[in-house]
Amino acid sequence: MRAYELMVIIDAELDDEVIDATVKRIAEQIGQRGGTVRKEDRWGRRRFAYEINHKAEGYYAVFNLVAEPGALDDFERSLRLADDVVRHKLIRLPDAEAARRGLVDAGTAATA
Repeated sequence: MRAYELMVIIDAELDDEVIDATVKRIAEQIGQRGGTVRKEDRWGRRRFAYEINHKAEGYYAVFNLVAEPGALDDFERSLRLADDVVRHKLIRLPDAEAARRGLVDAGTAATA
């Protein structure tokens, strides 16, 4: 299992209920693909430094998760196609950072 960080920017023009449902749907989709969300951090509505797709603000959510390598490839494709997601970024965390955050065991991170 590898540790990842996923940041998603959701269209802030949507209703709060829709945004909440989108965040929950993202967490469920990670679980359906064999991943586990270890931490979900909702930053809320933020202004962009510049307009993205003619939008001035978005709703930010950050997920710390663990999943098998390659398990999230089609999930990332679905985020690219989703109309309510303005931007997303999925990065693999370095082993030392993953261990520091408690996402993987320190011994497992050194051998992974």
